[in-house]
Amino acid sequence: MAIEAGKGTEGGARRIRLGMVGGGQGAFIGAVHRIAARLDDRYELVAGALSSDAERARASGADLGLAPERSYASFSEMASAEAARDDGIEVVSIVTPNHMHAPAAKAFLEAGIHVICDKPLSVSVAEAEDLVALQAKSGRIFALTHNYTGYPLIRQARAMVETGELGEIRLVQMEYAQDWLSERAEATGSKQAEWRTDPARSGAGGCIGDIGTHAYNLGAFVSGLKTRELLAELTTFVEGRALDDDVRVLLRYEGGAKGVLWASQVAVGNENALRLQVYGTKGGLEWCQENPNQLWFSRLGQPKQLLTRNGAGSLPAAARMTRVPPGHPEGYLEGFANIYSEVAEAILAARSGGAPDAAVTYPSVADGLAGMRFIEAAVASSRGGSVWTPVG
Repeated sequence: MAIEAGKGTEGGARRIRLGMVGGGQGAFIGAVHRIAARLDDRYELVAGALSSDAERARASGADLGLAPERSYASFSEMASAEAARDDGIEVVSIVTPNHMHAPAAKAFLEAGIHVICDKPLSVSVAEAEDLVALQAKSGRIFALTHNYTGYPLIRQARAMVETGELGEIRLVQMEYAQDWLSERAEATGSKQAEWRTDPARSGAGGCIGDIGTHAYNLGAFVSGLKTRELLAELTTFVEGRALDDDVRVLLRYEGGAKGVLWASQVAVGNENALRLQVYGTKGGLEWCQENPNQLWFSRLGQPKQLLTRNGAGSLPAAARMTRVPPGHPEGYLEGFANIYSEVAEAILAARSGGAPDAAVTYPSVADGLAGMRFIEAAVASSRGGSVWTPVG
């Protein structure tokens, strides 16, 4: 958030009491979420069910300084106990493998606790639809950490599309390339590779669920387009792997625009090469996550223009996501933190029964359902011989 919005809890309000499910010893993403939650001084981690292994959960809680009685052996125990406390958690962060997202989210929503959940939302459309209904019934806040939507220049790009700078959108090109699964890392003891390539824990999609959903969500967030149908080819290149490691998708949007999405975890030489290109009748935008402080803007018939984070031409939507002057890089952790700070604004408003400022934006449970519909349609299309398949 902007420096003024990042000074901590506004008006002296207490920090938001945060719990975490998953993210214990040896987990990567849990530490990222904890850094993001603390960066703007909005949250305090006070409870956790940090592992499905009871001993590791206790040890992980001790490492993080949690009170022993608030380091739980299961998320269900945690939801029940924290809901009964006067000082119980206000929001839970769910950072488990995919198959535990929906059960944990359900438990905390039913306990009246706000939810921040890692993506994808679930392992099936049916689970996702149930969560959408439960969230609406509970009235609790539900955010999904598609963290790239928190990058300032992605907010800039979205605002430029909304105000018509690009004209009518015609084309959306999305890609996310990695190489870390180019060999069978899941057979070498890599915890991160093991669950991501296991259908029982990851769901029906491998690469498409892990990073393809990020690219898809980013294209939808910036363009504002809704997918009508898709044609997908999901490939497993590494012998012995149970899920896809390379994804190619053609998209037909409502209104006639077209999209192309490529995601791969076997593209040797790529680390986290998430790229987005959006083209309309009047102009185009190009952005790369590995150089997130630059956005290329082209007006039809004019030279390309380089926009920088918090630089000349920065729009309010981008400026409010920025902490430091231009030329000082901001990236992955700050993008995550922006999502957490947006949710904090919503929670602080909810404390008094109000609503946050209209500018507050974060991926919702509905975005999670859209992502699951994308995965399910792509898997069905590929299994059916790469045929056009309706989405949703």
